[in-house]
Amino acid sequence: MLSPEVSNAVQHLPRSGIRRVFDEASKYPDCIRLEVGEPSFPTPQHIKDAAASAMDSDFTKYTPNAGIADLREGLARKLRDRNKITVTPEQIVVTPGGVAAVFSSLTALLNNGDEVLLADPSWPNYLQMTILLGATPVFYPLRIENDLVPTAADIESKITSRTKVLLLNSPGNPSGAVIPEHQLIEILAVANKHNIWVISDEVYDEIYFEEPPVSLQPFDKEGRVISVFSFSKTYAMTGWRVGYLTGPSTIVNHILRAQEPITSCVNSMAQKAALAAITGDQTCVADMRSAYAKRAKLVTKIFDEHGVQYARPTGAFYTMVEITASGMSDLDFVSRMITEKRVAVVPGSAFGPGSGNFVRVSLASSESNLEIGANRIANAIKEWA
Repeated sequence: MLSPEVSNAVQHLPRSGIRRVFDEASKYPDCIRLEVGEPSFPTPQHIKDAAASAMDSDFTKYTPNAGIADLREGLARKLRDRNKITVTPEQIVVTPGGVAAVFSSLTALLNNGDEVLLADPSWPNYLQMTILLGATPVFYPLRIENDLVPTAADIESKITSRTKVLLLNSPGNPSGAVIPEHQLIEILAVANKHNIWVISDEVYDEIYFEEPPVSLQPFDKEGRVISVFSFSKTYAMTGWRVGYLTGPSTIVNHILRAQEPITSCVNSMAQKAALAAITGDQTCVADMRSAYAKRAKLVTKIFDEHGVQYARPTGAFYTMVEITASGMSDLDFVSRMITEKRVAVVPGSAFGPGSGNFVRVSLASSESNLEIGANRIANAIKEWA
């Protein structure tokens, strides 16, 4: 008996290279896990207490599609004070994680055949979403000589009459790069010139090692920027699935319509936890930021001592390490690192077709794991050359 066909888009949907490495590394209990971008810290206690209190008080029902009012009001204050973004609570949509914020935004913006500009390298989920929605991905390069910071010229060179959306990510995954203000302004000018939407993914906005990242939206005078944020990395809440977005009222209303049939609302108790996160003591955020900065300094010092080339991380918790000297493809290098050196990293090609000379190292692990792992990576590059 023949079964009905399934979606062509789903059949051709590429699987995340991060998940493939995760599955392979899981076969080796002694493997040092530097492939997953997840905070090593527990969710702060006051946040967990708020969720427990919500549950105990039976705050367990549906909420408005866009999120509870007090959370959206708190987010409007956070955006004003931290990101210099002035919006009303009605311009904020609470989403089940940052990934849903990006997906609902793309759903509201794209038609079949539209082109989406993605960085090479960039988070693999962007590519998956683009394909799933029937759009065409077009990659713009991030260059190692620029520490993987995008330039307006490289972006503009990829724009065609079909370009609809530009995706930016700062601080970046996997780049670890923070886009300086002047370059953000130049990139926005290109978007304005060619009349394209910009989704600014800022889920790592509180993880930086030098100057705080600058949001793009305060410079947007034409109403084309959608800003995406998340609680996952800032507050070690990856499993809670709470993110949010903001932008011009007209497009935010369309995004909310796109989200409604997929997610009635974000978990009610998680929303109360998120409210406690942004209104409570922020020492936990500063402490985690300091720890990531220390880890980045440790890893880059080891790579410098070994003469390993890498993109200098200034935010998020990643660095891209160049493996050209090993003489191996990124896939072979990663496979041997897992089976022979017991260190898991992600092949650069998982993040874009032009990034096969790199592997991504996550700085979210412990200092002891990072010290061992970085030395093994550096030694392997020399040993296999």
